[in-house]
Amino acid sequence: MTDTPKLLLAHHLKTLKLPTVLREFDKVAQQCAAEGLDHVQFLARLVELELIDRERRMIERRIKAAKFPAVKSLDSFDFKVIPSLNKMQVLELARCEWIDRRENVIAPRAERHGQNPCRAGPGAGRLSEGPRRRLHHRRHLGP
Repeated sequence: MTDTPKLLLAHHLKTLKLPTVLREFDKVAQQCAAEGLDHVQFLARLVELELIDRERRMIERRIKAAKFPAVKSLDSFDFKVIPSLNKMQVLELARCEWIDRRENVIAPRAERHGQNPCRAGPGAGRLSEGPRRRLHHRRHLGP
């Protein structure tokens, strides 16, 4: 490909806001040529990469907008550190069925143990599924 069509393509991809296609099209074109794939398969791969990248960025934006203190996972949480914490109840809350029922959950902070993933984890897990969520601190909820 000569420079002029490449520059024009880069301009169009920037205008259309397709950064992943712009970044990956050369590499994917070479891979598809080596594998003997046609133009439709090449385009499908590029569009799939763009879609995956957009979903990743959307989740990052939603986590930032939700103002979670940190994204933590229940997989890494040691329930032995807080023996009074009911593991089964936490795992039940993590399934987020309460969101679909439009119920509120108040999860108090565990004293002396820093941020509790039981507070932000369930909401963060659902950020990719649609409606926006936000973690509210009790001091902002009123008396």
